[in-house]
Amino acid sequence: MGIENRVAVITGATGGLGRVVARRFAEHGARLALFGTNAGRLAQLAGELSLPEERRLTHVVNLQEREAVQAAAAAVLAKFGRAEILLHLVGGWIGGKPVADVSADEVSEMLDQHLWTTFNVAQAFLPHLRANGWGRLVAISSPHASRPPANAAPYAIGKAAQEALISTLAQEAQDRGVTANLLLVRTIDVQRDRDRERTPKNASWTTPEEIAAAILYLCSDEARAVNGARIPLYGGP
Repeated sequence: MGIENRVAVITGATGGLGRVVARRFAEHGARLALFGTNAGRLAQLAGELSLPEERRLTHVVNLQEREAVQAAAAAVLAKFGRAEILLHLVGGWIGGKPVADVSADEVSEMLDQHLWTTFNVAQAFLPHLRANGWGRLVAISSPHASRPPANAAPYAIGKAAQEALISTLAQEAQDRGVTANLLLVRTIDVQRDRDRERTPKNASWTTPEEIAAAILYLCSDEARAVNGARIPLYGGP
C-alpha cells in the first residue's frame, strides 16, 4: 500500500522543504495536516496544492507550547479521525562562536527548536500512530549531531538531543508497526545552486526534492524494516 489516503502531519509546512514535501505527498494522494506559524503562508500553500477541503487542514501552532500542540493534534483527529504519518521539518541554526562565547540562552533556543518541538509533537501524535498499528515518523537532522565542527555548539547540542529522542521512540514504537527515522543533511539547497553550478562548497548540499523522495520511501510499506536509522543524504563523510 502506498500513501494514498494516509493522513500526514507536516510541521514546518511553509518552509522551503515543507512546501516541496507537501506537494509530493498531495500528488501521491495523502490527506494533509499542514502546521506552521503564519496563517497567510499556510493559506497560500493550501491554495497552491489545490486539494479539496476533505483532504487538507491548516493549523497555526507554536510547537514549543505543549498545550498548543495537543490542541493541534485534536484538530487533526477531529478532521480526519486518525493520524498516520508525522513529518517533523522545522529547522533553525545558531552558531559561529567558540563554546567560551556561547550564551546559555543560545543553547536553550536550539534545544527549544529541535528537542522540545520534537518532544511535543511526538507526545501528541505517537499514541495515535501506535493505535493504528501502522505509523511513520521522519525528522531532519545533521551530521553535526554526532560529529560537531568547531563553533557550532548550540546547533550540535540541539540536534544531538533530538536524535537521542527519535532513537528512543524508534525502540518504543516498533512493536506496533511504527517506525521513526532521521534523514541527515548538511544544507538544504532550496535555490538548487548545486545543480546550476557545482562547487566544492555546495557539492554536499541536498535539494528538497531529494529529501522528499527519501521521505516518501520511508513512509512506504516497503520501508517497514527501516527503523531507528540515521540516513545520510549529503554524499560524503
